[in-house]
Amino acid sequence: MPGLGGARRSRAVRPRRRPCAPWLRRTALVALACGPGLAAVLALVLCAAGVDRTVAARPAPVVGRPAPAHTTARPPIVPRSRWIDDRTHKQPPPRYDDKVVAVFVHHTDSPNTYDCADTPRIIRSLYAGQIGPRQWDDLGYNFVVDRCGTIYEGRAGGVDRPVTGAHAQGFNHRTAGIAALGTFTEGTPVPRAVTDAIAALAAWKLGLADVDPRSRVRLVSTSGQSRYAEGTIATLPVLSGHNDGFPTTCPGAALTARLPALRQAAARLQGRT
Repeated sequence: MPGLGGARRSRAVRPRRRPCAPWLRRTALVALACGPGLAAVLALVLCAAGVDRTVAARPAPVVGRPAPAHTTARPPIVPRSRWIDDRTHKQPPPRYDDKVVAVFVHHTDSPNTYDCADTPRIIRSLYAGQIGPRQWDDLGYNFVVDRCGTIYEGRAGGVDRPVTGAHAQGFNHRTAGIAALGTFTEGTPVPRAVTDAIAALAAWKLGLADVDPRSRVRLVSTSGQSRYAEGTIATLPVLSGHNDGFPTTCPGAALTARLPALRQAAARLQGRT
C-alpha cells in the first residue's frame, strides 16, 4: 500500500520516537482505514496522551516535616477566682499582644514569713495597693509564685493568652511578668520551690511562641522612664530581671543571681540541649 510504504520511507530519516503502548498501536491501525494522514495525527495525539498519563501517575516528592516546637506542659496554676471575685471588682477589659517573647522576673518586696495558705489574701492586698494609690487598672503581674512554689494567675485575661501586663514600665508589650512573693535581697535564701516554679512557668509560657529562654530578644521601649529612651530598641535576655529594663533593685540580688540557672532549667524543660 502506498500509505504504508511512505510511512516506512519516512521512518528511515525521522528521529526515533518512544514506542506507543500496545493499545495505541491498535488504535492507530484502525485509523488507517480513514487514510494515512489521519492515522499519523491520531497516533501522535494518543502517544502524547499516554506520556502525560504516565507522568501524572508518578508519586509526589516527599516533603520533610517541620521541626517540632519546643513546648512543655502547662504547670498547675491556681485561677484568679481563688483570690478575688471579679464580679464585684469592675475594671477595664484586658489588652492583648500577638505573643509573649520575653519574661520579666520580679519580687513583691513584701514579708517572707507568711503561711502559704494566706497567699490569696496577700495577693488581694497587693492588688488593692496597685489599683488604689497607683491607680492601675489591675494587678500588674501576670503570675505570682509563693514560697511553696504554688503559681497563681495574676492579671486578668487568661493564663494561656498574651495579656499585656503592667509589671515592667517601658517593656510591658509582648512580655509576661512573674512575681515571687517575698523580698529576695542579697543574702536572702531563695526557696527551691520558687525557682522550680518560675522555671516551669517560663518554659511553658515562652514555649507557646517557641522562644528559647537562654536567648536574647529585641524589644522596643515605650517609656523614657525605663533604662532606655522611648522608641529605643533594647536587646535583653529573654528571661530577664525587672532591673534589666528598669532602674530598680527588683527582683533583689539573691533572685537576680539565680537567673542564669533559671534560663538553663527552663530550656531543659523545653527539651533543648
